[in-house]
Amino acid sequence: MTAPTISPMATDTRTAARAVDLTRIYGTGDTAVRALDGVSVDFPAGSFTAIMGPSGSGKSTLMHCLAGLDAPTDGRVYIGDTEITRLSDRRLTRIRRDRIGFVFQSFNLLPTLTARQNITLPLDLAGRRPDKHRLATLIDSLGLSDRLDHRPSELSGGQQQRVAIARALITAPEVVFADEPTGSLDSRTAAALLAFLRRSVAELGQTIVMVTHDPIAASYADRALLLSDGRITSSIEQPTTDSVLAAMKQLDA
Repeated sequence: MTAPTISPMATDTRTAARAVDLTRIYGTGDTAVRALDGVSVDFPAGSFTAIMGPSGSGKSTLMHCLAGLDAPTDGRVYIGDTEITRLSDRRLTRIRRDRIGFVFQSFNLLPTLTARQNITLPLDLAGRRPDKHRLATLIDSLGLSDRLDHRPSELSGGQQQRVAIARALITAPEVVFADEPTGSLDSRTAAALLAFLRRSVAELGQTIVMVTHDPIAASYADRALLLSDGRITSSIEQPTTDSVLAAMKQLDA
């Protein structure tokens, strides 16, 4: 995988995504589950945040609400300066298509399309032409040049995930949400993908919010947020594998 030249980005004081008093309750009465309990958090533009916590802590629910894939019971979500919480389905779909990128653990590639067609699919749906320089940079940086005409069934898991990341980045979204992006990859492929995400923050000024259970993956981020019982319990700046492991042990205790 070719490493692109990293150009330091100017300090960016904008907020790419924000949650305000976010609550999500599933079910009613005695069976109700409070997956999020008044979460407020900002994600600065050009930053890489890892969201961690034990199973059932609310980390995936938080990301899905932030990405407009799930509706909160109460509270507000912003992408940039736009509140998406009460948008119509049509406007929310447009926001997700044009301003948000999403990387799924299961890749979610269309099996009948080639790698190139999967990458450019969001632009095709929007009736837009890809930026040739951005497309070429992503293809080269992710080592996909010789796989563009292959369909997903002809690609390895790592190659499929690289296609999924290129698809998420091709629209130059304000924020990319990644749900356990390395969960089904071997350690070497996972490290290469995490390094690329890290470089995309430095080179492209990309904002990345990643849910992960892996302390090693979290160490690539600028910040790790730990959730427990639907609340943010701590924030680790410049996390290391050891600092994340220690914080997780405290949660378990």
